[in-house]
Amino acid sequence: MNERRYRLPAEWELQSAVQLTWPHPGTDWAPILDDVLRVYREMAREIAKRETLIVVAPEGVDVDAGVEAVIMRCPTNDTWARDHAFITLSAEENPRDHCFVDFCFNGWGEKFAASLDNAINGELFRQGVVKGAYRDCLDFVLEGGSIESDGRGTVLTTSHCLMAPHRNQPMTQSQIEQRLKRELGADRILWLDYGLLEGDDTDGHIDTLARLAPNDTILYIYDDGSPELRQMEQQIAGFRTIDGRPYRLLRLPVPRPLFDNEGQQLPATYANFLVVNGAVLCPTYSQPDLDNEALRIIGKAFPDREIVGIDCRPLVWQHGSLHCCTMQYPQ
Repeated sequence: MNERRYRLPAEWELQSAVQLTWPHPGTDWAPILDDVLRVYREMAREIAKRETLIVVAPEGVDVDAGVEAVIMRCPTNDTWARDHAFITLSAEENPRDHCFVDFCFNGWGEKFAASLDNAINGELFRQGVVKGAYRDCLDFVLEGGSIESDGRGTVLTTSHCLMAPHRNQPMTQSQIEQRLKRELGADRILWLDYGLLEGDDTDGHIDTLARLAPNDTILYIYDDGSPELRQMEQQIAGFRTIDGRPYRLLRLPVPRPLFDNEGQQLPATYANFLVVNGAVLCPTYSQPDLDNEALRIIGKAFPDREIVGIDCRPLVWQHGSLHCCTMQYPQ
């Protein structure tokens, strides 16, 4: 850390913008591009109602978002902004003074190509789309979907992901924890050790499993038939706030299984919601009973915000969902 004290804001704090990295024929979305673009346009409309929309796309790609947006042109491999975008810190003495931390994105442990997406942040900064301090952490692999912050010094993550092969070996968990504290301005790291989803390529991103919310709340997916999720609940129940109190716990349902054309189960989850100014955008999967129950529970955690469902079935075909496609920038 440099001399100025920075912290990682909570997602529910006031935002200036949300980034989307736009799908195009050169991405893995090509076979279902029209369906995916419909989802992206809906996300774009809901974001642009409430704050600035930033869209990253290569030259020559028609960004038909249907709303006003700041367009930044550069080459891209894919569209998972949550994992290749900046992680933005705010100065404690001046919350509008930001530090844009550029971590290495290596395709979720070198499972997929990431070379072009890993250069997007440098272009955002060079082209002046984001303004503040720049911190080069490209020697350390970290995806935005793997961490959650309460804005008060607590970061929630999973050992499955951060200790997975081809990320930061041979670093130990203790060494990784110290690096996270230093780079994110965190006081403590809560490690979740259970809860992998079937079909998950990320090795257990926290934003598929458990999410921090206002008033010391944790929302998490739960299925009584899953020993793994029962163990996860037990561990979460043992977590304490920075003040030493139990968290308020809210269970989210698990969608009924969705499968691709080859019969592989897809990692659909209701935990992959996005908090924006005045609203929460929530994934739905055309399962009205479970969709409505998930939206109701998320509404309990965010009672002062509009709860907006977005059909994310096309997104899970590439093993992600709504939160995975987006990255917020604090005000």
